[in-house]
Amino acid sequence: MATHKVVKHDEWLRARKRHLAKEKEFTRMRDQLSRERRDLPWELVEKQYTFQGEHGTQTLSDLFEGRGQLVIYHAMFNPDTAGPHTPWTQDAPCFVCSFWMDNFNGVTIHLNRRDVTMAAVSRAPYSKLAAYKKRMGWGFPWLSSLGSDFNFDYGVSFTDEKAEVDYNYRLRPWGLTEAPGISVFQKDGGQIYHTYSTYERGLDMLNVAYHYMDLVPKGRDEGDGGAAAWVRRRDEYRD
Repeated sequence: MATHKVVKHDEWLRARKRHLAKEKEFTRMRDQLSRERRDLPWELVEKQYTFQGEHGTQTLSDLFEGRGQLVIYHAMFNPDTAGPHTPWTQDAPCFVCSFWMDNFNGVTIHLNRRDVTMAAVSRAPYSKLAAYKKRMGWGFPWLSSLGSDFNFDYGVSFTDEKAEVDYNYRLRPWGLTEAPGISVFQKDGGQIYHTYSTYERGLDMLNVAYHYMDLVPKGRDEGDGGAAAWVRRRDEYRD
C-alpha cells in the first residue's frame, strides 16, 4: 500500500474525473441492461409446488404474501449430502449463502413497499431452517422444498454430484448436490410466471457488502478462493 502513487489534489481531481466518466458510462449501460432484463419473455409456471414453512404447507402462490412479485434466494442446505467437502453442514446452510442472506435480511421491509416479497428456499427440513434462522436473527421467510422438484427445476439442485450438471445455463462439473441462485416470479391474473434466474457472478449485484469492498483500496482482496477464502457465518468469526 505504501508504494501506491500519491499526488497533489489537482492531479487527484483530474484522475477522479476521468474515472467518473467511465463510471457514468457504466451506469448508463447498467440501466440499459436492467431495462432489457425487464423486457425478457416470461414462462408460465404450470407445475404445482409445495413448501413447508412457518405457516405449514404453502404453495408457490402463497409465498407472494399478497404481492405481485417474488424473489427467491436458493440457499445451499441439504443435510442428507453434508460432509467434509460441502460448504453446508447437518445443521447449517452454506456459509457463503449465509453471507448473501445477511445482506438482504435488512431490506425486505423496503422491498415489500415496492410490491416485492423476498424469501429463501432450501432442501433442508423446515425444523433445521427455523433453528438456524433463529440463530441468525433473520426475519425473512425461509421455506423448505424437501420432497418438491422446485430446486431441481430451477437449476440449483442435482441428483448426482459426480456427473456434469446443467448449472448457469451450461453443462459443467460442479461436484456438489446444491448450488446458489436467484429466481424471480410474477403473479398476474391468477397465473404465475417465471421471469428471471441468475447464478454464480450474477449474484454479485445482490450483495451490498461487495459493493462497499469495491470502493476501498484493497477491493475484495479474496484471491483465487473467492468468498470461500474468508467468509464465515456471522457468529463464527474469531478475531
